Amino acid sequence: MTETTETESRKLLRRLRDVMAKEYAGQARLDEITHLIADSMGTEVCSIYLFRDAETLELCATEGLKAEAVHLTRMKLGEGLVGRVARSGQIVNEADAPSAKGFRYMPETGEEIYSSFLGIPIQRLGEKLGVLVVQSKQARQFSSDEVYALEVVAMVLAEMTELGAFTADNAAMTARHKQAVMIRGTTGQEGATEGHVWLHEPRVVITNPIAEDPHKELARLNEAVETLRVGVDRMLAGASGGDAEQLEVLEAYRMFANSKGWMRRMEEDISRGLSAEAAVEKEQSTARARLSQVTDAYLRDRLHDLDDLSNRLLRILTGQGQETGADMPADPILIARNIGPAELLDYGRSLKGIVLEEGSVGSHAAIVARALAIPLVIHAERITTEALNGDHIMVDGDQGIVHLRPDDTVVAAFRDKIAMQAQAQERYASIRTEPARTLCGTEVGLHMNAGLMADLPSLDGSGAEGVGLFRTELQFLVRNQMPKRSELSALYARVLDAAKGKRVVFRTLDIGSDKVLPYMKPQEEPNPALGWRAIRVGLDKPGVLRMQLQALIRASHGRPLTIMFPFIAQYEEYKAAKAEMDKALERERVLGHPVPERVEVGAMLETPSLAFAPDRFYQEVDFLSIGGNDLKQFFFAADRENERVRRRYDTLNVSFLTFLESIVKRCDASNTSLSFCGEDAGRPVEAACFAAMGFRMLSMRPASIGPVKHLLRQLDLRQLREVIDEARDRSEQSVRPAVMAYLRTVE
Repeated sequence: MTETTETESRKLLRRLRDVMAKEYAGQARLDEITHLIADSMGTEVCSIYLFRDAETLELCATEGLKAEAVHLTRMKLGEGLVGRVARSGQIVNEADAPSAKGFRYMPETGEEIYSSFLGIPIQRLGEKLGVLVVQSKQARQFSSDEVYALEVVAMVLAEMTELGAFTADNAAMTARHKQAVMIRGTTGQEGATEGHVWLHEPRVVITNPIAEDPHKELARLNEAVETLRVGVDRMLAGASGGDAEQLEVLEAYRMFANSKGWMRRMEEDISRGLSAEAAVEKEQSTARARLSQVTDAYLRDRLHDLDDLSNRLLRILTGQGQETGADMPADPILIARNIGPAELLDYGRSLKGIVLEEGSVGSHAAIVARALAIPLVIHAERITTEALNGDHIMVDGDQGIVHLRPDDTVVAAFRDKIAMQAQAQERYASIRTEPARTLCGTEVGLHMNAGLMADLPSLDGSGAEGVGLFRTELQFLVRNQMPKRSELSALYARVLDAAKGKRVVFRTLDIGSDKVLPYMKPQEEPNPALGWRAIRVGLDKPGVLRMQLQALIRASHGRPLTIMFPFIAQYEEYKAAKAEMDKALERERVLGHPVPERVEVGAMLETPSLAFAPDRFYQEVDFLSIGGNDLKQFFFAADRENERVRRRYDTLNVSFLTFLESIVKRCDASNTSLSFCGEDAGRPVEAACFAAMGFRMLSMRPASIGPVKHLLRQLDLRQLREVIDEARDRSEQSVRPAVMAYLRTVE
């Protein structure tokens, strides 16, 4: 690239900066910019298209096309060459545009006389904002230098758009971060809440995309990169000998921080007239754009690493650290791309809700959110780029929907929903101390799920009869190293103290699959959900299992103790785990430590295979708890993390209910206590059907106990069972329609 081209590029950016400095209205500023670009590029046409909504582009300014087409010409994503650029995020450079694949003639623009076409995406950090187009009558392929120069201009336009430089009374030119936005994600934890945005990682705002002195900017970049490299080296030194996965990430950081190609591209952007931070963000936007198209998990991780590293470099350059000086709102809704369990627990119950761009229904964050009973929406695309600190936000965890800066009609409807839920909770409070006794006299034990000490106050407040599942893995997940036996023993003792004599079922360590301990090397498995997890890890690494069992025995201080082994798939696994329990008890007796006055040892039935275990298993096990979340995904062969398939299969499917009924019968025959544990147990309609099928114990999140109890107390389970049986006799796929029709008659 010649020095002349560099000078012309910087000259254009300086002229753009001058336009920015003038007191133009948004439309006039945009018009002036199209004129400048066309003049600089030597083309007859320059046009700027911005997104009117997520699917529609609108011509917002042009030099060369018919003026009357502005704000009238619109096209859908993927429509025409402009739509193709917008959809793919890729440059389109055609010497003979009318003959190019996908060309669409827009007669109102008068563009039929122009042959060449160059379309550049206007995007910021992976967020598509519009398309910048130049056209000329001469049939020519634009050179790589011309394409590069226009890319730099498009990047500046993206920053200007972000800063609200083109706002006008028009849908496509409305001030960014002012419009109401609805984002549809996935339910991570149910519940509805309202509050104001608190960004886990505040956005870096670039106010000076164009620089006057490239030499000064290069010096700033080199100084910041050196600071970054020193910081990465320091982190690596501190992590040496630690977690292999963390070391791998830090090594990737060091590789990128020392990448000559990365530096060269940023230096070239600066030579074109960009500031140091704008050059970094241009590279970051390119990485984000690639990220959206890469399917390989390793490459996606590396692009994430580059994205994170760019954020660090931007914070060094701008001085905008994590602490921005802003005060957390009184009703914070946490917004993040993703978050670890320890970071989430640091916020604690101060949060009203959580919205994540990534995550999964079985992730650590989801587990903690459920433990804290905080509404959570995951897979909320673009939320970190759309939201600003302090924005009004409403989170519908029941539907997996987020309303950002909602309008008055949405606010009114949402508040009505919250008010109705609050009224229902007041109604449930009145029956808190009453038993869940149906009209036919059947009593169903309602227990709560827990995983943190903070959950235990809910034991009395919710009306739960005990803790049907205490997830012990949370204490392992939130630490950087294996907890000591004495620490676990003290914690479990506090749990039993807080329960005040009510039964607590401690599930031993359930790790693997999507729950990987920070200090254990992750296993590369094709299908982790079916892999090395839960009791399989415990039996292969018996030292950890024994340590936990000893901690539980010591925590009991002679009180009754209930322990449950997760993910038992066959009788032999239960026998091996039970043998470890027996050895732990004997060892404590030998040491002279008090042992529990009574020990119950049970298993979670999460695999269909255990339903067909030998009779001996059902006779030996003290109790069984159906882990509904896993059992359902294995029964239907439908990954619960996969939105395409998980919603196809209904819990009230006749096949699944018949399968559950067979387990109830086996447990009745062997006089084995049986419960159902999982999200479905906390849904009133499903809970009522489980009770009608013979379940006499259900375990759920504390907030679900009131609604479930309220419905059960209105039902005659014999009538509900008749409805279910009749639907089965009619060979219906699901009993839900028949059950819902029946329930409407009893309300």
